[in-house]
Amino acid sequence: MSFLLRRSITGTTRFLSASRYVSTTSPNTYYISHCLLLSKNQIPTFPSNLTFMREISTFSSSKDEKQQDGELSMGGKVSWVDVYLPRQVRPYAHLARIDKQIGTWLLAWPTMWSITLAAAPGNLPDYKMIGLFGLGSLLVRSIACTINDILDRDIDAKVDRTKRRPLASGVLKPSQGVLFLGFQLFLGLGILLQLNNYSRVLGVLSMFLVFTYPLMKRFTYWPQAYLGLSFSWGALLGWSAVKGSLDPAIVLPLYASGIFWTLVYDTIYAHQDKEDDLKVGVKSTALLFGDSTKEWISGFGIACIGGLALSGFNADLGWPFYAFLAAGSGHLAWQIRTVNLSCPADCSRNFVSNKWFGAIVFSGVLLGRLWS
Repeated sequence: MSFLLRRSITGTTRFLSASRYVSTTSPNTYYISHCLLLSKNQIPTFPSNLTFMREISTFSSSKDEKQQDGELSMGGKVSWVDVYLPRQVRPYAHLARIDKQIGTWLLAWPTMWSITLAAAPGNLPDYKMIGLFGLGSLLVRSIACTINDILDRDIDAKVDRTKRRPLASGVLKPSQGVLFLGFQLFLGLGILLQLNNYSRVLGVLSMFLVFTYPLMKRFTYWPQAYLGLSFSWGALLGWSAVKGSLDPAIVLPLYASGIFWTLVYDTIYAHQDKEDDLKVGVKSTALLFGDSTKEWISGFGIACIGGLALSGFNADLGWPFYAFLAAGSGHLAWQIRTVNLSCPADCSRNFVSNKWFGAIVFSGVLLGRLWS
C-alpha cells in the first residue's frame, strides 16, 4: 500500500513539474499530460495518476462547458472575447466576429478611398465622415456575418472551418440570432440617419446585397463577384456622403476596382474550403477556376489597378498616388505569385494581408489629393 502511495505522489509531482511549461492561456489538461510524457520521454506506469489530477484540476475540458463559454464557436481558439467578455455575451461577440476584424478593414477601405477622393484639392478628408464610416463598416460587417450565419447554419455545420460557429454548433438558437440581428440593424439605422438623403437611399439599397449574398453560393460559381458588389458599395456611398451626389467618371471605376479586388482576395480565401464545398455542394470561384486560379486572379488584379488609376486620373490626383499605386501593384503581384492554394493556412495569411493593400492605396489617394 505504501509503495502505491509513493508512486502516486511521484507521478503527481512530475505532473505539476511539467505543467509549469504550459501557458495559462491554453489550459488544456490533455496537453499538460502530453508535456509530461515528452519531458520524461516515457509512458507513465500508472495512468490513473493523471486521471486523478484531471479530476481535481480547475481546468475544464468538457465540450459542453467550452461551448457554453463560446470558446468552440470560432475554431476552438481562445481569443480576447473568451477572456474578457461575460459568458452570456461571448456567443454574440463571436457571431459578430468582433475579434476578427479583417472583414471590417476590407469593407472600410473602399469607403475611405472614396471619402478622400471627394475632399477638396489640397485638403484632408472630412474627419467626421472617416470616423462615421469606420464605425459603420464595423457594424455593417457584423450585420453581414450574422445574416450569413443564420442562412448558412446548416452548411456551416458540415464544414470543418465553420462548424464551431455559434449558430452552426447550437450555442445560439436561430431565434436568438434573429433578435441580435434586429438590434444590429437598429444601431445601423442610427448611423445611416447621420447622412444626407441621397446617401440614405444608397445605404438602404446596399442592404439588399448584404441580405442576399449568403444565398449566392447555392446558385452560382461567382459568389465572390456578388460579395464584391456588396463590399465595394462604400466607393459609391463615401463620395455621396461628402458631395450629396455621384460623379460616375470617378466613382464607377473606383467601384469596379473594388469588385475586382474582392475577386482576388476572396477567391484566395475560398481555396481554404474547396474540399468541404465539394462535399456540401456549394459553389465558388475557387472551384470554378481550379488549377487556373492564379491566371484568373492575375487578370482581376490588373483590372483592379486599372480601375484605381482611371479613378485617380479623373479626380486629378497628384503624382504620389501613382507611386503608391505601383507599390500596391507589387503587393498584389506578391500575393498571387507566392500563395500556396493547396495550403489553407497560407491562403488565410495572404487573404489577411489585403488590409495592407487597402492601406497602401489609401495613403496614395491621401497624398495625391494633398498634392493636387
